[in-house]
Amino acid sequence: MKPKNSLYILFILITSFCFGQMDTYSKKIELKGIDSLWHNIEIPNIVFKDLNRNMSDIRVYGITATDTIEAPYLHKVSKAKNANSKISFNLFNSVNNAKGYFYTYELPNKETIDEIFLNIEDPNFNWMVTLEGSQHLKQWFTILEDYRILSINNNQTDYSFTTLKFPDTNYKYYRVLIKSSEKPNLTSVNILKKANKAATYRDYGVRDFSISKEDKKTIIDIDLENRVPINLLELTVNDKIDYYRPISIQYMADSVKTDKGYFYNYKPLATKTLSSREETSFQLPGSLAQKLRVIILNNDNQPLKISDVKLKGYIHTLTSRFTEPARYFLVYDKPNANFPDYDISKTTISLPKHITKLDFGNVVEIPQPQIENTSPLFENKWWLWVIIAIVIATLGYFTIGMMKKEL
Repeated sequence: MKPKNSLYILFILITSFCFGQMDTYSKKIELKGIDSLWHNIEIPNIVFKDLNRNMSDIRVYGITATDTIEAPYLHKVSKAKNANSKISFNLFNSVNNAKGYFYTYELPNKETIDEIFLNIEDPNFNWMVTLEGSQHLKQWFTILEDYRILSINNNQTDYSFTTLKFPDTNYKYYRVLIKSSEKPNLTSVNILKKANKAATYRDYGVRDFSISKEDKKTIIDIDLENRVPINLLELTVNDKIDYYRPISIQYMADSVKTDKGYFYNYKPLATKTLSSREETSFQLPGSLAQKLRVIILNNDNQPLKISDVKLKGYIHTLTSRFTEPARYFLVYDKPNANFPDYDISKTTISLPKHITKLDFGNVVEIPQPQIENTSPLFENKWWLWVIIAIVIATLGYFTIGMMKKEL
């Protein structure tokens, strides 16, 4: 055999051995552009449709001439950084006059804030609020004026909106005026620090959505192009009236094909309130889904006019370390896989400020090892009948022989 052919066969055998360590996964995508120790891998949408629900079956494997190596990674999600974190403050004073009830708060440290949450335990109210800011208690600047807060608690609705939202401010003192003739049952206040970094979302293509109305409900069925992690739902409501509608957001868990078509089994994802006082966008827990259903409870009200829906998700990035030259792949799709256990996830890693993203090849199916079916000893049933006949004849022969001896 020629030396060139021998080396070729040896390479094939070694490569087959290396791939054998990945054959418990079903799919792979080659990673391109590796030229440094650290790189970012933004997980593409096409990968999510084949992942486990908890995304535990993602690996980065590299193939060398003699071995398969695993590159560790840190899984990062582009959610807001330090979002809605509370800051300390002091109640400076609390007074009232004919205008209403005043509450003044002092922030010991200079912080940029954009929300104040008022925890009011009165069951039903509809009050106007004025919010002002000052640096030294001598001159006040209006931040919000005639800002409505309310609570509705009856047989049809249990809704409360008491969050003051405003542009970024950094005053030392804040004064809240609740225009009420009766003292509000204000039990606590949370002053929220502006997020250091806003969340970054990836827009998902909505293949189709349909709206139907039945039994005092509006049902919106949404079909996405792929199964993806969903973190934000946005509804476009054209009505200009005040409305407060409980809504249920569900995702399709599985489907069954019947004679009348597919039956979809939906499970709860979140329960929210669609209100004219708040943004018509809702944070979701990031479940992997392709079909969603939104149920709006109209009660005795006219259905709202919904003209559009949008779905978004956080960007999932693997910051991976490449210590050896190899041909690397993003490998995934393994049922019941456990999360990887890497040292870099347990220690503080000093990452470079600028980490480049890798490009992708095409999705490739990983060949699975063939399970050899052992053929039965006798594939033809006539052999079985022949053996049974021989056994019966043998037993009969010895039985007759024993009977003759006894006679």
